[in-house]
Amino acid sequence: MSMNSTKKTASSDFEKSLFELEKIVDRMEKGDQTLDETMKDFERGMILSEQCQKSLDTAQQKVEKLVKKHGSYELQSMEAEDDFDEVQEEGY
Repeated sequence: MSMNSTKKTASSDFEKSLFELEKIVDRMEKGDQTLDETMKDFERGMILSEQCQKSLDTAQQKVEKLVKKHGSYELQSMEAEDDFDEVQEEGY
């Protein structure tokens, strides 16, 4: 398997897991399920959440390696990005 197809597969797997997780959340928010269905969805949701987190952790490690390879860097939390987006939206 080529490196390119591996990247596409990892990205595709993440997107599929995230999409399935969103569907589960939607079903659970509606509250129309039986307790058994809810428990099954909850269990599946926890598995998908863990898979997505592992994918994100792997991506972050790759980014850190690339940035280190090309010089110094400063990691910022997602909250810092959210603050930046708000400032841009407000026209500052």
